[in-house]
Amino acid sequence: MIQSMTGYGRSSAMFGDKKIIAEIKSLNSKALDLSTRVAPLYKEKEMEIRSQIAARLERGKVEFALWFERDAAIQSTPINAELLNAYYQQLRQIEKTYAIPMSPITLMPALLRMPDVLSKVDVVELTDEEWAVAQTVVDEAIAHLVDFRKQEGAALERKFHEKIDNIERLLFAIEPYEKVRITKIRERITDALEKGLNVDYDANRLEQELIYYIEKLDINEEKQRLSNHLKYFRETLANGYGQGKKLGFIAQEMGREINTTGSKSNLAEMQNIVVQMKDELEQIKEQVLNVM
Repeated sequence: MIQSMTGYGRSSAMFGDKKIIAEIKSLNSKALDLSTRVAPLYKEKEMEIRSQIAARLERGKVEFALWFERDAAIQSTPINAELLNAYYQQLRQIEKTYAIPMSPITLMPALLRMPDVLSKVDVVELTDEEWAVAQTVVDEAIAHLVDFRKQEGAALERKFHEKIDNIERLLFAIEPYEKVRITKIRERITDALEKGLNVDYDANRLEQELIYYIEKLDINEEKQRLSNHLKYFRETLANGYGQGKKLGFIAQEMGREINTTGSKSNLAEMQNIVVQMKDELEQIKEQVLNVM
């Protein structure tokens, strides 16, 4: 089964008072275009994470983030109440001694800016136990994205089969007009010679020229090649994962045959069918860019 390059995955797990979260999303790209945002605590593992993602995803514009959250009460910076009170008493003493009035509005902000009133949080090192949990979270997020890609790939595959069937149906719809086209070309040329130009002509020579001209407009080879491309597209779809670029090349070849058929049609009904074929193929080309 083919896979889409579009996907999203998210996973989380608790480690002590922390909630570790990994999120990953991807869009289509010719190669792997990976950007990461990793919390400082996990920075030392960033290269390992990048290798882990590259091994699983291969292609796509991928954005990855790994961070943790704590309860607001735990995460808030503690205030050293005893030290704050000591600073307060000193300031009040200065106010009395030197008669410097202090406004209650400005007093508290000034106290909070005093050294060590807001206790500093110690830097925590990443433990093996925490990294094991974080790595599992990363694995699960990637796995969810891959599952998403598979679901999108299944939908794309159904769409491709529908469009290929439509082009094949339109290709068969051209056949009834081919003999009509030859007759109309012959009538148009002879009418132009007899009525428009009003000249005498050699009927045998005209017949030879018409045969040569009609052979130039023959589309049997284009139809056969297009039919082969449609078959090859289906076979490549069946091969599954990693066929996106090949499907794109086949779609280009299909486009060449459809365009040549259109330029040789020389009949409005046939050209209308070719336009419909181009529309179906254009939808294939748009979606094939998203295939792994």
